[in-house]
This record gives sequence, structure tokens and C-alpha cells, in this order.
Amino acid sequence: MTVAPGGTATTSLTVRNDSDIVEAYSLEVVGDCAPWTTVEPARVSLYPGTSETVTIRLEPPRSPEIRAGELPLAIRVLPTEHPDAVRVPETTVHVEEFHELRTELQPRRRRGWLRGRYRLAVRNEGNTPVQVGFTPGQAGEELAFAFNPAEPTLEPGESTEVGLRVRTGKPVWFGSPVVWPFTLATAETGDRDETQPDEIAGRPPLDAEFVQIPIFPKWLLALLAALLALLIAWFALVRPAVRSAAKEAAHEAVQPRPTPAGEQGGNGQTPGSGSGGASASPDGKGKGKGTVSGGGGDGTTVGSGQQSSATIDLKTAVGETKTGTYKVPEKSLFGVTDIVVANFQGDEGVLTINFGDRKVTTIAMETFRNQDYHWVTPIEIPSNDTVTIEVTCAKPGTPATGRRAQGCHEVLNVSGVLSRTAQ
Repeated sequence: MTVAPGGTATTSLTVRNDSDIVEAYSLEVVGDCAPWTTVEPARVSLYPGTSETVTIRLEPPRSPEIRAGELPLAIRVLPTEHPDAVRVPETTVHVEEFHELRTELQPRRRRGWLRGRYRLAVRNEGNTPVQVGFTPGQAGEELAFAFNPAEPTLEPGESTEVGLRVRTGKPVWFGSPVVWPFTLATAETGDRDETQPDEIAGRPPLDAEFVQIPIFPKWLLALLAALLALLIAWFALVRPAVRSAAKEAAHEAVQPRPTPAGEQGGNGQTPGSGSGGASASPDGKGKGKGTVSGGGGDGTTVGSGQQSSATIDLKTAVGETKTGTYKVPEKSLFGVTDIVVANFQGDEGVLTINFGDRKVTTIAMETFRNQDYHWVTPIEIPSNDTVTIEVTCAKPGTPATGRRAQGCHEVLNVSGVLSRTAQ
């Protein structure tokens, strides 16, 4: 007996009572066909020497779980009065093949300079193993297609994912993107029974697109044109004017400056060449001593000083307020010209900077990562006075490690000129 998945087939079975009493018989389907096979009626009562024919109805679903091929069909006939006289007649059912493939292409639209990658999901919804092949279609020959794997074999109900790579032969250097539409048909390859209907051939192919974008976009061309125009303007207009101004300034710098008459001594010597300066030896070499200093008295600088900087590294726990301090050395004057404060974790809270008793600034830390201040006229901090940074930690941030910090961490760098003072 033959049955197609999704269809219905019937057969019959005759039950005869050869005993000498009235007997009732229960009929039950056993075996692989039992889930989709029924007996009508499922129970009969027979007088001695009589018989009755029952109908066996087979309705296999259209599912990959119902494999094509030969399946045994058995009906258990169980007498009520004499259960030891049970009978199990058997036959064979041939389940026909059916073929069905389900395909899905993701994404349907891909952008790229030369190539695009797609994913093709394929599932065998039929009830027999199949080998699947793919046929791309394109109006011209501008695209090349590659599948991996090229022809997968799928068992009933099995799924796989196939990689599709689409490539163009020539790049698009300038202009607008070029759209290349193509189709993709999925079919079964290998040996097939030609007498079976071809459900796969009737499936429409999948539509997709590859959008080839230009190497140099339009905005880059506009930018290059603007830079070229600026370069031409520089060489044609600005550069000659700059060179002319530089020549005039150099010419004025090398002109001799006349000496005022009041600056010469009575004997025609310039100041400093007579006895008022350091004494000169007969060979013309000076022997006097000179000392360069600032104003006299306490707190005045001695010497021009040197550049100096100090760093305050302050770590603060959540909810606490801590202070970091830099103290100006004794007999020194620190002229601050620059400060840089770093909040590299992105902490939240309040930060205050003081120079001695003077508050320089108060900052909400969540508003910056790095902040710097500069002064043309140095801010002078006397000996033994301090530069302080006070931090109130509200919420630690997240450093470059990607894990939130346990506490706040700020760094202050202060720099300027450190000069010695006379006592």
C-alpha cells in the first residue's frame, strides 16, 4: 500500500469469530505508523461463525519526520473473552517522497567597495536526503559569486548556513554608488526520480542587491577642490605679501642706529668705557666683579630663577573629601604660570584648587577629563606657602580598562619659575 505525506490512503481488515461464543474484539494500530493511522470501528462484537470488515485509514502529515520508504503496519486484534488468542496481522506501507526547501538570504542589500558577504540559511523540509545547489543570476557579467559550502547535503529536517561572497571586477573611483541587482535560485542536485513532481522548481528565486560605493566620495572631492583653491591663493597672493613684509623688516633691522650726543663722554668715549665701570688691565681685559639681583629687601628675588613643576596625585574614596598639597621650598618664590588637572577616569564630584589662602577655581569633575589654565603674569606663591587640590568624591568613573574604579583619582600638575629669595 502506498501513501503520500499530506494525503490519505485506506485499506481494510476482516475479523472473523471462529469460536463457539459471542466475542468482542479490540483493534489497535502498533508500529511506526500508529501516530497517524486509525481503525474504524476500533471495537467489534461477533457471533460465532460471523465476520466484519474494518477500515484502516492512513494520514501521514507532510513533515520531515515522516521519512520516505517502507514502513511496517500492524493491527493487534485482542479478544475480550480469550485474550490469549490475540492476533497481530502485518503489512507494509510505502511512504512516498516529497521535496521542499526553505531558504532565506540575509541581508538582502549589502554595501562595499569591491565585495559583499551574505548568509544563506537553507532547511530541508522534505522527507528524503537532498544535495542542494545554488544558481545566481545577474543581467550582466559584472559580478562573481562564490558559495561556501558549494553543494551541501541535508537530511530531512536538517538546516545549514551557506556563505555567499559577491565580488565586482572594477572599483568605482568617483561619483554616485552603483546598484547591482541579482537573483539566487536554490535547487536540488544529484540523482532524482524524474517521475516525482518537482515542488522546488516552482519556487521563485530570491532577490538581492550589491551596492558598490565609490572609493572617493563626493564630499572628499569638494574638500580637495577647496584645499587646492586655498593652496593657489597662498602662492598667488599671501606668500608674496609675506615675503615682502619679511624683507622690509629685515632691512630695517640691519640699518645703523645713530648714537645720541648725550650718551658720549667728554672724551668721546661711550659709557662704561672709562673709569666709571670695571677697571681694565693694560691688556684690555676687565678685572671688576658684577652681581645681577632684583630689588633689595626681604622677599626680593635673587637671579632669574629656573623653570620648575610639581605634581599632586590624589586618590579619594567614595563620599570622602581629601586634600593634596605642594609646599614651596624655603627661601624660594614660585611664580605659577600653568596648571593642568586630569580627571582621566571621568569621576564625578567637586574639585577645588587653592594657592595659599587664595581660591583659584572650583570645578564639577563630571564636566571635564583634562583642564588647563595659563597666566601671562605669574601668580607668585611665597616661601613655605602651598598649592592645594581638594577633592570631594561623589562617584568614581570608568578608566580605560573598562571596569568601574573603586575610588576617585585626580592628578594636578603646577609649573612656573622657581626663584631664590634674599633673607
